[in-house]
Amino acid sequence: MKKSILYLTFALLFTASLSTFTSCRDQKSTSEKVEESIDEAGDAIEEGAEEVEDEIDDATD
Repeated sequence: MKKSILYLTFALLFTASLSTFTSCRDQKSTSEKVEESIDEAGDAIEEGAEEVEDEIDDATD
């Protein structure tokens, strides 16, 4: 009897801890996702431009 109560308690605590970890995710709105994507695209363009600039500098040396 005591073991079954102990197992049930551990099962309930384990389930509660799992639900806590899965519910703490940050929910982003669509506008936040779009803004983040635009920022990432802008960063990628800047990096590409810097790489091209470096290649041009190397070619002219």
